[in-house]
Amino acid sequence: MAVSEEECSNAKSRSSSPSANGAYYLAKCVLRGSVVLQETSIELVIIDDEGIVQSICEQPVFGTIKDLAVIPWNDKFHARSPQMQGKDLLAVLSDSGKLSFLTFCREMHRFFPLTHVQLSNPGNSRQQLGRMLAVDSSGCFIATSAYVDRLALFSLSLSGGSDIIDKKCPEANYLWYHMSMCFISRDSSQPSKEHNPVLAIILNRRGALLNELLLLGWNIREHYINVISVYVEAGPIAHDILEVPHSNGFAFLFRVGDALLMDLRDAHNPCCVYRTSLNFLPTVVEEQNFVEEPYRVHDVDDDGLFNVAACALLELRDYDPMCIDSEGGNVKSTSKYVCSWSWEPEINKNHRMIFCIDTGEFFMIEISFDIEGLKVNLSDCLYKGIPCKSLLWVDGGFVAAIVEMGDGIVLKVENGKLLHKSPIQNIAPILDMSVVDYHDEKRDQMYACCGVAPEGSLRIIRSGISVEKLLRTAPIYQGITGTWTLRMKVTDLYHSFLVLSFVEETRVLSVGVSFADVTDSVGFQPDVCTLACGLVGDGLLVQIHQTAVQLCLPTKVAHAEGIPLSSPVCTSWFPDNMSISLGAVGHDLIVVSTSNPCFLYILGVRLLSTYHYEVLSSSNFVDDNHAPALPVGVNIGNTFVIGTHRPSVEVVSFLPDEGLKVLASGTISLTNTLGTAISGCIPQDVRLVLVDRSYVLSGLRNGMLLRFEWPPASSMSSLQLPCYGFPIDLCMENTGGGLSNMPATTFDPQTCAVDVMSKTMDDLPVNLQLIATRRIGITPVFLVPLSDSLDADMIALSDRPWLVQTASHSLSFTSISFQPSTHATPVCSAECPKGILFVADNSLHLVEMVHSKRLNVQKFHLGGTPRKVLYHSESRLLLVMRTELSNDTSSSDICCVDPLSGSVVSSFKLEPEETGKSMELVRVGNEQVLVVGTSLSSGPAIMPSGEAESTKGRLIVLCLEHLQNSDSGSMTFCSKAGSSSQRTSPFREVVGHTAEQLSSSSLCSSPDGSCDGVKLEETEVWQLRLAYATKWPGMALALCPYLDHYFLASAGSTFYVCGFPNDNPQRVRKLAIARTRFTIISLTAYFTRIAVGDCRDGILFYSYHEDTRKLEQVYCDPSQRLVADCVLMDVDTAVVSDRKGSIALLSCSNLSERNASPECNLTLSCAYYMGEIAMSIKKGSFSYKLPADDVLIGCDGFGVNIDASNNTIMASTLLGSIIVFIPLTREEHELLEAVQARLVVHPLTAPILGNDHREFRSRENQVGAPKMLDGDVLAQFLELTSVQQEAILSLPLGQLDTVKTGSKSPLPIPVNQVVQLLERVHYALN
Repeated sequence: MAVSEEECSNAKSRSSSPSANGAYYLAKCVLRGSVVLQETSIELVIIDDEGIVQSICEQPVFGTIKDLAVIPWNDKFHARSPQMQGKDLLAVLSDSGKLSFLTFCREMHRFFPLTHVQLSNPGNSRQQLGRMLAVDSSGCFIATSAYVDRLALFSLSLSGGSDIIDKKCPEANYLWYHMSMCFISRDSSQPSKEHNPVLAIILNRRGALLNELLLLGWNIREHYINVISVYVEAGPIAHDILEVPHSNGFAFLFRVGDALLMDLRDAHNPCCVYRTSLNFLPTVVEEQNFVEEPYRVHDVDDDGLFNVAACALLELRDYDPMCIDSEGGNVKSTSKYVCSWSWEPEINKNHRMIFCIDTGEFFMIEISFDIEGLKVNLSDCLYKGIPCKSLLWVDGGFVAAIVEMGDGIVLKVENGKLLHKSPIQNIAPILDMSVVDYHDEKRDQMYACCGVAPEGSLRIIRSGISVEKLLRTAPIYQGITGTWTLRMKVTDLYHSFLVLSFVEETRVLSVGVSFADVTDSVGFQPDVCTLACGLVGDGLLVQIHQTAVQLCLPTKVAHAEGIPLSSPVCTSWFPDNMSISLGAVGHDLIVVSTSNPCFLYILGVRLLSTYHYEVLSSSNFVDDNHAPALPVGVNIGNTFVIGTHRPSVEVVSFLPDEGLKVLASGTISLTNTLGTAISGCIPQDVRLVLVDRSYVLSGLRNGMLLRFEWPPASSMSSLQLPCYGFPIDLCMENTGGGLSNMPATTFDPQTCAVDVMSKTMDDLPVNLQLIATRRIGITPVFLVPLSDSLDADMIALSDRPWLVQTASHSLSFTSISFQPSTHATPVCSAECPKGILFVADNSLHLVEMVHSKRLNVQKFHLGGTPRKVLYHSESRLLLVMRTELSNDTSSSDICCVDPLSGSVVSSFKLEPEETGKSMELVRVGNEQVLVVGTSLSSGPAIMPSGEAESTKGRLIVLCLEHLQNSDSGSMTFCSKAGSSSQRTSPFREVVGHTAEQLSSSSLCSSPDGSCDGVKLEETEVWQLRLAYATKWPGMALALCPYLDHYFLASAGSTFYVCGFPNDNPQRVRKLAIARTRFTIISLTAYFTRIAVGDCRDGILFYSYHEDTRKLEQVYCDPSQRLVADCVLMDVDTAVVSDRKGSIALLSCSNLSERNASPECNLTLSCAYYMGEIAMSIKKGSFSYKLPADDVLIGCDGFGVNIDASNNTIMASTLLGSIIVFIPLTREEHELLEAVQARLVVHPLTAPILGNDHREFRSRENQVGAPKMLDGDVLAQFLELTSVQQEAILSLPLGQLDTVKTGSKSPLPIPVNQVVQLLERVHYALN
């Protein structure tokens, strides 16, 4: 019976498995979690005035960065390209075997290569050039070396450009290990090119006990390298040498235990002029963020490509990447040493350097030269924290301290001290993860074990931009039609009023802590629906509704700057027997449009007497035939943008003497891939943006976002207004707000009404170019600028909120981690300077976008090293396994963590010498128990050969019990807000939280309101109780539930099928046993199929026969593989990651297994080289389906791969990245494969480090194996303009055979089809 069930299940699963018709996947990195460990990407960040790290851009490099350095591009370098003048260059060494020179392009907002210099073959050989990099302080010379033996020097050309390399010296071979090197500068008063460069390099002779400081000279004229001198001194090993800037010959030599200041001015006679012991440095007087836990130095073999990855399979080491899996990787240093340093960027008479030693203590050393000679001053300890991998002292006195396996910090030098300013997020390494839709939030969030002791933490990771939820009202605000925030004066820093418009009501609230209702004191008409409002002048507020335009002067009751009267002064303007449809308010200008008949009115305001004003108008009748051309979006000032029913967008200028003049016009005409016109292309909102260049954004009623630009040859691209002589950004303002920097412009209070559509446009209007189109939903797109400036980023509201980065070259938008909202407006107050008010689910939500966070991540510091995390659905608690705890009784435990507060609810401590290795939730009857595998041995688990060490462990079964506490107290995390009258403040009864309590994991982020009334009672106590424990014949490195009532457990190279007799968790019985050749790393199961991860033999498929209680191996891996983790997608398909940075999808044939044998190999369906080690992979479930797909079905010929949505793969890496592998149909794969083949060779999108993309993504995999598509490459396509997209798709492939087109000539690739498919992926991943 069991066999027939298996066959039935196999037939069913195979019908929808990835291997049934071939496996097609797209790999996309959705999160990069570290600044310092980004070996596969490059990120440009700044530190703002508040000491907060802001990310400018992040860019994958499609390679592995080994070293990089800045080349100072000063005035004596005259670049041939004008855009390079005055820019620094970035020199990068990578696994491409090339030395790459990069520059940052502001227009494209990304790095581009200037040129590449081939140093060696691609790869990571120890003997090949490209390991270390040194740049001369003057930017004239570059040196690069291999790990051993080889060294090369280059001279840079003063002309720059693609031929930046002027000369190259003959390679020098020294049979030594290269430790560190730097150039020694000469007299700065003489040109650097007139001197032969001197290079100081620390070498270690093979077999020698001491290393040497070697001074090399490059004779440029004779074209050879000679050894000038050698400095050897008995003592500790030297590990780094660095030049003292602008000292003309001094350098620091850092050794383990001391630091030497070397005088190298006479390169033939180097000498030490100052020495300080690091073991007797001044102690800290006032410790800050002191860490009591001893920090272990992680001895990472830097040349080993994540350690294990560099070892050949027959030379398998017993330590893991980054030393996270074995105690042998952690060593304690007996002497202190300098682990990071940075010189002060400003050039002063005295040279100051901040350095950090391996105990986490920061010191400053100052060097001065005067008539008495050299003086060195060493400070007391300035700060104590975590040892840093690198330091960077930047302008403004800020110091960025980067920690390798924990959060870094930004410090500031003030009054001789280092003060903590802000953290720098770093979630690397991610050791385990669990993906949960917590509290039905309808958006998956990931719980990840990040960092190592003492900085281990649990992180809650979500996609999109993080927001802090500050306030939320009860869901009593039905029918909101608009929200605006207003200032009282143009120059005010903060908003004064919040205007809420309902279907038949308007309310005005004062902005502040209380949000009191001041409608009557402001003067707005309360019983109408407000269409628009704004500040027309200091103290003059305008309300536009269907029947009138009302000018109001608020009283002092509403605002301290109001008029000293008992009631507000109001003046109204009425259109003659017409209804107002739209309106906008600018400084001294009001624009309204009417319908039936159609008018566009420009209104002015004139002062009659104190507190009395007049709104003036004039009109011009527009024929009814122009009704379809009614403007539907207005964004005004002296120059404004309108959207019309033509449909089109038009830029219009208002001049008092000439009236309205159409400057530019862009027609909206969109078609799908079949040539059919797309419906609903009427502008819903329009905005004018000025970032380096001016352009127009338009949100359409069908959920699309468009970008129009002036033609490159157009003189209007700069939008200079000859009438006033100032650029448009000074006379432009957004709907609903005043512009603080607008100059005073006076003109007669005249008004005019103009038929925009009937105006002759042949002479003046410039035809705007449609640069980019994107679909972000199916509901109308509203654009909400975050400030009044023209370069402000915008919120685009459609099916969900998006942040549009206006500085992007094309259209760049990222989802905001918040529920779908109908309205939004920025709220700037003293208490919340960067607030945003969203209207969602009939509630008002005041949030703040967290620009200080690089990642949408919440941190719960747990201490120790969190290794495993599971989610227990019944208790809604997280179960976390921790090791390396600083506890006298136990160094490892299993703890229950509340995902809301991060507090440890209960814990089960292991024995003093016991270490947790694995854990899984297993069902026993109607309940779940936690099975834990441990180690009782202190040594490594794996021999260098891959075989299992002789070790002992324990198998533990824990029950999670729900206990009742006598204490009746409770803590409310999210209470239900009470009702309130709409005539009172909406924030009278709110849910308020601190920023730490309210983050992405907060219940208040639930869009369906399910958080109301949820409490975490203190009387509800969950406790772990020991049910069973037994000695185990080895370390239980892997556990896995099996068939709902069994579980699998490993012990060295053996694994068992275990069960609970009579569903009794207090008894465990071994039912079957199987052995592999080498140590078992992972176990996973799907129905009856078992996949075993062998540390050398790769993935092995087993079947368990319940009737005979026997395990049978049926398939094996076709190649040896250093398994990191594995997951079964179905009974035929496994996804495995290895410790060389690859991921592969293996499948077995659909033939019967009766004739199968252990010699039957699995088939490699597809593979992908990530360049990062994925220690945890999970099977996901989501559909990359746009809401518009239901509307557009059948329009493009491509369907959405719904059946494959359960085959999504998520991988977390040691570098802190999250990579998602999305299944595609064969047609989608072929289409995007052709696009990728063109992107990887086009100059705009090719790998910037010179890697051959195919070679890079094929590493560590079989030759000819099918490849997954690179989502990072394809994502670049959406960043390009429409013209650039067309140019790339029209690029001939030439000799490339990336796409198999057969004998037929390839068909042209439609841009719309590619964009729509990539939009689906982008939409899902955000």
